[in-house]
Amino acid sequence: MTDLSSPATTGFDPRAFRAALGCFATGITVITAQAGGRRVGVTANSFNSLSLDPPLILWSLVKTSASYPVFEAASHFAVNILAHDQIALCRAFAARGDDKFAGVAVTEGQGGCLLLPGTCATIECARAAVLDGGDHWLLIGRVTGFAQTDADPLLYHRGAYSLAQPHPQAAAR
Repeated sequence: MTDLSSPATTGFDPRAFRAALGCFATGITVITAQAGGRRVGVTANSFNSLSLDPPLILWSLVKTSASYPVFEAASHFAVNILAHDQIALCRAFAARGDDKFAGVAVTEGQGGCLLLPGTCATIECARAAVLDGGDHWLLIGRVTGFAQTDADPLLYHRGAYSLAQPHPQAAAR
């Protein structure tokens, strides 16, 4: 069995590895939850689909996050997939601070999950499992509802915000 706790080779360069990971363009989400009278939201690009049957998603949260106790206590959370014009919202939820929701008109979804306005899509989830993933927790959600708009997504690629556009060869089919 492979030891997942140590680098694969000697001389492993974490900064170079991070740069290599940056070659994979991702969407940007804000994951939200509430429990015990406390609301939390974190910017994450570690989101992906896990299963269509049953409908499951996966995302990760660094173990040192001050938001983890709320995600652990909450029965539900929401994945808010940011639209191309929501860089300010992305930055607000990426920053450390007490009330990241100040001035944001959230609505409550299933199980009290928090839905942000103007997003590309929202996915409401019941927490299904929390697994150990090295320096992160892997949170698996069972999808209980979702909605989407026609807004273009906000992307992250090579350390910068990016936009999605159709590839010219896609039309050549």
